[in-house]
Amino acid sequence: MAKYINADPTEVVLGPSTTQLFRNLSLALYDYLGPGDEIVISKIDHEANIASWVQLAEWRGCKIVWWEGEESPSPTAPTSSSSTSSTKKTNPHLTPTSLAPLLTPKTKLVTATHTSNILGTITDIRALSAYIHANSSALLCVDAVAYAPHRAIDVQLLGADIYCFSWYKLYGPHMASMYVSRSAQEKALKTIGHFFKPTHTLENKLGLAAANYELTASIPAVSEYLARTPWEAIAAHEEVLQGVLIEYLNSKPEVYTIYGERVADREKRVPVVSFTVKGRESKGVVDAIEERSDFACRWGSFYSNRLCEEVLGLDAVDGVVRVSLLHYNTGEFPGCLSFCGVSLAFVLRTFILTFIPCNRGGNQRVRQGARRGRVFVIIA
Repeated sequence: MAKYINADPTEVVLGPSTTQLFRNLSLALYDYLGPGDEIVISKIDHEANIASWVQLAEWRGCKIVWWEGEESPSPTAPTSSSSTSSTKKTNPHLTPTSLAPLLTPKTKLVTATHTSNILGTITDIRALSAYIHANSSALLCVDAVAYAPHRAIDVQLLGADIYCFSWYKLYGPHMASMYVSRSAQEKALKTIGHFFKPTHTLENKLGLAAANYELTASIPAVSEYLARTPWEAIAAHEEVLQGVLIEYLNSKPEVYTIYGERVADREKRVPVVSFTVKGRESKGVVDAIEERSDFACRWGSFYSNRLCEEVLGLDAVDGVVRVSLLHYNTGEFPGCLSFCGVSLAFVLRTFILTFIPCNRGGNQRVRQGARRGRVFVIIA
């Protein structure tokens, strides 16, 4: 595992989940933080990289500084009105520029996601790490759960002090691993293990014998597979896959709102594509798709409730429709999401109830049908 992410074995620990490892880490950082210290917490993140720090701030009397990122303009941004208010974002990014006014001499910890599990947008962690370390003494803590399935990981290149992801998102067992650099361990961590145990490794400090032995035995085989994975080819393939869906969604801005980058550029996003449909609940859209096709997509906030409600301005429960693609999605079997198979764009065009203005009473018919519980097929 350490070899796969280019870390020393003393800098990694396995645990049952990313959420649990962050909670363990927060306990180990208890003495590092004190009254008056500040924690910059990203609202773009999954709650796993938020809740522990909110709790720790409460325990230690720290100030929480919320970080919503900055809206990034997109050449394909819709010009018509959308379901979000003018003060809400659709394409927020965590950048050094948006972080700069939040950093102070009291900042001790900054949290960020490498890729939002809703937006799919790739955060430039290397740039953030460089900026934080050049302008403060704070640690950078990164959640990479949504990034890890799509790109290779080199923690030395990224420069983050703390980096965590889940193996079950990476074709492995239901476990997670965390990296904490040697310098960060020496600077900030206290062991939460038994007093008589050694403390020279991260496993000693945070492990608590919580890594399932049987599941751990599979990690070397998964790591060997990943070491052989042609990541550049995968990124290129996934760019094509998501391009089909993104191109269609962009073609109808009066119907669909994309959250995150509105382009399929592999340098900007991974193929986690989220959107809403005007006049429809996300749950209803997914139900309609799954009733009439073999596509499996999901709806909701996906544990990123603060992002959905406070940054994007969406209902925290209904959230978005999310489509997730991986390198094993190909055109070799019917119904796959690909340029050479039946694309989800076609399913959307055929099966989603769209609310498109027309001049012959079409809106009224749609509203009446919706009240009667009918599913309309409108090919726009």
